[in-house]
Amino acid sequence: MIVATFNVNSARAHLQNILGWIGEFAPDVVLMQEIKCETQAFPALEFEDRGYNVKAFGQKSYNGVAIISKHSIEDIQCGIPGYGDPAARYMDALVGGRLRVANLYAPNGNPVGSEKFPYKLEWMKKLRGRLEELIKNDEEIIVGGDFNVIRRDDMVYDAKSMADDAVMRPESRAAFDALLAPGLFEAYDAIKPGAAEYTYWDYRAGAFAKDRGMVLDYFLLNEQARAKLLDVGVDKSPRACEHSSDHTPLWVELK
Repeated sequence: MIVATFNVNSARAHLQNILGWIGEFAPDVVLMQEIKCETQAFPALEFEDRGYNVKAFGQKSYNGVAIISKHSIEDIQCGIPGYGDPAARYMDALVGGRLRVANLYAPNGNPVGSEKFPYKLEWMKKLRGRLEELIKNDEEIIVGGDFNVIRRDDMVYDAKSMADDAVMRPESRAAFDALLAPGLFEAYDAIKPGAAEYTYWDYRAGAFAKDRGMVLDYFLLNEQARAKLLDVGVDKSPRACEHSSDHTPLWVELK
């Protein structure tokens, strides 16, 4: 089974790019972020025509997450329970009756001196609470999405220039590390320790052509899912196309 996470930066604006990638790569499950449309406006029919079940949780113009799967999507939770977040940033569901997937788009947090940074840290804290609940269940769990955190200096083309950015702040890194504490493992750490592959390149200044990227997207797995982890990687091909997202898919392969 191939599970991918893809910040699509507008499901409708980049639909042909997404469909082209799905047609070639044929993932079993895709977690999408920044769909940037209301739930009912998500282009579900185009994915259903290609054999996928679809569940979306969106809002007008911003944020939004969706899950498409060749297997059933059940027991769906939209939003972090007990947290009155007005933004559509989180969804989890049971896929194929056995795999719990959590799909997230964490707040960016910039500028650091504004209310957006405390919101980012509070959101990450609430996310940890939800993951602690999920990990108590006897399920394989995969958490994927755009975490808006650069975990290490080698995960960005120029760490010095990004030092004061919210995604690089020590508080953000600590919040990410706290997500692992309940018993989760980052996919690269699990089978390719020390490895990193960029998942994001800015649209400006030819960043993709110059490979001036950064890692913002991750997969976390619980022990049951980690035991079935075969491989992890990044597919740069969608980013190289016209009308692309500024992110590209990250994927894991499970037994």
